[in-house]
Amino acid sequence: MKITGNRPSSATGAGAYASVQRVAGAKTGSSTKTAADVSTVLGIPEAEFTPRVRDAIMGLMAEVERLRQDLDNAKDRLASVEALADQDGLLPVLNRRAFVREMSRIMSFGDRYGVTASLLYFDLDGFKAINDAFGHAAGDEALKHVASFLTTNVRESDLVGRLGGDEFGVILAKADQAQAEKKARSLAEQVRAHPFAWQGKPLALTFAYGVHTFQKGEDPSLAMASADKAMYAAKRDKAGPGT
Repeated sequence: MKITGNRPSSATGAGAYASVQRVAGAKTGSSTKTAADVSTVLGIPEAEFTPRVRDAIMGLMAEVERLRQDLDNAKDRLASVEALADQDGLLPVLNRRAFVREMSRIMSFGDRYGVTASLLYFDLDGFKAINDAFGHAAGDEALKHVASFLTTNVRESDLVGRLGGDEFGVILAKADQAQAEKKARSLAEQVRAHPFAWQGKPLALTFAYGVHTFQKGEDPSLAMASADKAMYAAKRDKAGPGT
């Protein structure tokens, strides 16, 4: 077998090259396979390998391994970038873009398989007052408290996202309107019962919320608007007449 550059020129060229690739990626204990191992895979006695051929194969093995490691590193970096692109800039929840994308996917799945799901739309009451009285650092901590509370108190199959400012969305998998309203009410009651502390001072938080169960063939933007409208109606009711 003759090798020109890094490519085998014998009749077994393609198969031999593929075999070298397989062997180059294999490990024996903590060391890589040797030229002798490659010769065994190719069916060529090691005694027929000249020093130049052996060096060329070892160089090819090292290059294939390096390229494989580069590819693995690139995949890891891409996964990290994609995760960061989906996460809110401040909180450990989905940003609005990723939340709407996942909501659209869940709605399509529900349409196809007849699975019911619902959207909860939360708005934090008095958030501006917290910022004005204690500063934006306190406001950020309030948002982190809410994000942590929501992610801790929903199922792994549910999704939590920040929709903007002090507004949050939760998608409840396999939940109809009655189940979703019950869960939203429970979350609102629990967050009120567990104030967060800022510089040793407990600050009570409350939610206004709206609930919308996805309908077959519904546009995701209309579903979001419906939940948002229900939330603002609840906020006006809490504020009283004339608001």
